[in-house]
Amino acid sequence: MLCGVLAVVPGTIHVALPDGGAGVIAGIDLGRDGGRIIAMFAWAGATQIAWGLTMLAVALRYRALVPLALALLLLERSLHALNFWVLKPGAHHPPESYAVLVALPLIALFLAIALRRRG
Repeated sequence: MLCGVLAVVPGTIHVALPDGGAGVIAGIDLGRDGGRIIAMFAWAGATQIAWGLTMLAVALRYRALVPLALALLLLERSLHALNFWVLKPGAHHPPESYAVLVALPLIALFLAIALRRRG
C-alpha cells in the first residue's frame, strides 16, 4: 500500500504543479525546451497515478496479486536505476535517481517475503 501512495503523490505533483516539479523539485533547467520537459513530467505523472491506484487496489482488495505487483514494481524500478546510472547517466541526478537505489533492495525483500508466504 505504501508503494501505491508513493506513486500517487509524486504523480499528482507532476500533473498538478505548473512545472510538473521539474524545476522546483528536480532542479532541471527549463530554459531550453521547458514546455516539452513539463509535458513529459505530466505524462509520467499520469502513469504514476494509474500504477499507484493499481497498487492500492491490490493492497486493499486483490491481495493474491501482491507478488505480481511487487515483481512488476521491481522490474520498473530496476529499469529506472539502469537508465539513471548506467545506460543514460547525466550530470544531474534528480531526487528519484537516489530514491530508486534505496527502494530496489526493499522491494526485492518484500517480494521474497510475499513469495515465501505463498509457497
